[in-house]
Amino acid sequence: MKAVLTTKKISEYDDDPSVRYHFPRTYIRQIEQAIGDFIIYYEPRRTSADLSSRGGRQSYFAVARLTSIRPDPQRSDHFYADVEDYIDFDRPVPFNLGVTYFESALKKEDGSTNKGAFGRAVRQISDGEFENILRRGFAEGEPVNMAIPEFTGFYEQQTPFERPLIETVITRPFRDRVFSRQVQAAYTQTCAVTGFRIINGGGRSEAQAAHIQPVAANGPDSVRNGIALSGTIHWMFDRGLISFDDDLRVLKAKGAIPEGIERLFLPSGMLCAPEEEHLRPHPQFLRYHRENIFKG
Repeated sequence: MKAVLTTKKISEYDDDPSVRYHFPRTYIRQIEQAIGDFIIYYEPRRTSADLSSRGGRQSYFAVARLTSIRPDPQRSDHFYADVEDYIDFDRPVPFNLGVTYFESALKKEDGSTNKGAFGRAVRQISDGEFENILRRGFAEGEPVNMAIPEFTGFYEQQTPFERPLIETVITRPFRDRVFSRQVQAAYTQTCAVTGFRIINGGGRSEAQAAHIQPVAANGPDSVRNGIALSGTIHWMFDRGLISFDDDLRVLKAKGAIPEGIERLFLPSGMLCAPEEEHLRPHPQFLRYHRENIFKG
């Protein structure tokens, strides 16, 4: 059974959406029913326990697959749900578009929002609702982005679920294309180490999207597991000749940097990363690269 999982930027829970979801026993039955199936992440408006806090996108922002549940060793009444096949949406999807609600349970018969249903952190959804959110989440030109039907009033009819849609989303070619354009957009098509932004006559960027923790090592297709790097710098990064500390300072393997290459690095010695926290490299993935790939 597919589900929507709510997660906040600043939370009392130990969430890391690309790898795990932390939840209290209250939701264990709903999570158990979703194991082996796909979920969609939703970010609410409030970003902390402070009721005056604002800043959340109020949108669905990523899709993943739940694989297992394990107890939280520190809190007896809490659990972790592990996820795989995580991928960010190209664009956040608001929970409603005018009178249209992507989750029919969130809309009352009088057209207002069902705040009781909205307050649940784990909400089960139908295949049709899942599909419609997915179609809105990915950019024009991708095979999954067929427009959802136009409708008004209470949303009861669901678009028939198509298995090929799910199969497309988990294929490597699709995920590589989505990951590449999301990372390039986050870094404005600029190499984060050299600061060079080179676009060819066809509009293609010279900067490539590099996974920090490789896909072969279960690295997710999350923007936070990506960096935009020029071809040469990407080659060096993949081979462990350079890495980055948690403060995004460039680390260099002694005696391994090709002569003259360091002149291309930014004088600051820092990685030029996006300002938005949800787009910046995650320390967990940087640590993996330093401990398993970097030759420093």
